Amino acid sequence: MAKWGMVIDLDKCTGCQACTTACSMENNTLPGESWQDVLFYNAGEYPSAQMKWLPRPCMQCENPSCVHVCPTRATYKDPDAGGIVFVDWNKCIGCKYCMIACPYGVRFYADEKPLIEPDIRDAYPSENGQLWSPPYQNPEEDWQRGIGIQPKGVVSKCTFCYHKVKHAPEGIADLDEDDPEVKEYVPACVRTCAPKARYFGDLDNPESQVNRLIGDKHGVRLKDHTGNKPQVYYLGAGAGVPAFTPTDREHDA
Repeated sequence: MAKWGMVIDLDKCTGCQACTTACSMENNTLPGESWQDVLFYNAGEYPSAQMKWLPRPCMQCENPSCVHVCPTRATYKDPDAGGIVFVDWNKCIGCKYCMIACPYGVRFYADEKPLIEPDIRDAYPSENGQLWSPPYQNPEEDWQRGIGIQPKGVVSKCTFCYHKVKHAPEGIADLDEDDPEVKEYVPACVRTCAPKARYFGDLDNPESQVNRLIGDKHGVRLKDHTGNKPQVYYLGAGAGVPAFTPTDREHDA
């Protein structure tokens, strides 16, 4: 069984936000509810200051703090699904403990107030207890894994586009947009990355490109001191910067 992981090369990222848009379209999220956002920070001092970019998906941690604090066990890590962390919307009570526990600020609760005005939910009212009825609905639905149109009163998060990844051939080392045989299974953010800053593959396969990149280019994990052990690695000159704290996204919570 694969252990899915992502590598992001910060030297290649241009901050174009194509990954953010693709993720929203693929996962039926509300405007402003960005499971995959790209943060920016300023490096250096004037006159040599530079703007840098930090893409931030769910880290799909090996030891996820969000799982440990969930009182209903709605949040869980599934080793049979590549080690991806899911939210079972049938069990989630919207207590937000997981949002507080996550050191990366990559969990979302969008049921209280519109993230962006005007509230698009007025134009596309909800059906069957869901937050809204988007005009571009992805037909895939699996509430046990937090996939589909989000219901009211629950937390949501990135799933590495598991509804696509699960169809990948067994034993494959990498899911590459340039490989016509597997490109349909590549996560949306990886597939739409124009500068090819993202790589996705099996961390347990020593022959995978993600493993080679981590080893050859000294990939690092954000906030590794927390003990969460992310399955997302960063490369490049900016990879050593501290991760943004959840307070940077309080307006999205």
